[in-house]
Amino acid sequence: PHSFEPTPSDVAKINESDIFIYTGKFMESWAHDITKGLNEKVKVVEASDGIKMMKVDNDHDHNDQQGVDPHIWLDFNNAEIIVLNIEKALSGIDPENAEYYAENAQKYIQELRKLDGLYNETLDICETKTIVYGGHYAFGYMAERYGLEYKSAQGFSPDSEPSAKDLAEMINQIKNEDIRYIFYEELTSPKIAETLSKESNARMLELNAAHNIKKEDYQNGTTYISIMKGNLENLKTGLNCKQ
Repeated sequence: PHSFEPTPSDVAKINESDIFIYTGKFMESWAHDITKGLNEKVKVVEASDGIKMMKVDNDHDHNDQQGVDPHIWLDFNNAEIIVLNIEKALSGIDPENAEYYAENAQKYIQELRKLDGLYNETLDICETKTIVYGGHYAFGYMAERYGLEYKSAQGFSPDSEPSAKDLAEMINQIKNEDIRYIFYEELTSPKIAETLSKESNARMLELNAAHNIKKEDYQNGTTYISIMKGNLENLKTGLNCKQ
């Protein structure tokens, strides 16, 4: 999503659509650029509208989206705002079914609130409060919401690379704090997490930022909710959260 480049046929499809939804200019700059030239009949929805963006000082990444963390959906309160922004757009172009969209939005918001409750309950009793992530900086919103410390090996861009000094500091932290699990990113090479794991003897667990899913996952009904439930199970193990 950070580096996607649409083909001319992609742009043509968007131009023929009723609604075009994108996360925001900090997440999908390509989409923000496209909206300037779209047919005026296309309803453009910036799903992050109304969300307070988190500013982060990031040492690894010089192309860091102006210091703004774009991974807004990893705070369930923000996810609620996204749902309502989409519901408003659907109701706007199809007012006859506005009640249907509103009902579905509220059902989904209840699911998000249940998830938030589960996260609060589980992460409140963890022995470790530090997430060490061998991927790019994605979980700042989640860490802030649940009072966790979050340390990522890379900047906001998956192409950013940690220096040898960065890695050495992370390895020392893992050893000094007796951190037993390193989390790695979905759908990218886990080589950085593997290096941290090898040098510290910590085990590895996936933490999925829900940027994207494989085609077979989509076909098998994988959802944002199911990904977040899977993350909670891995956080429960990795942070030693005992019931």
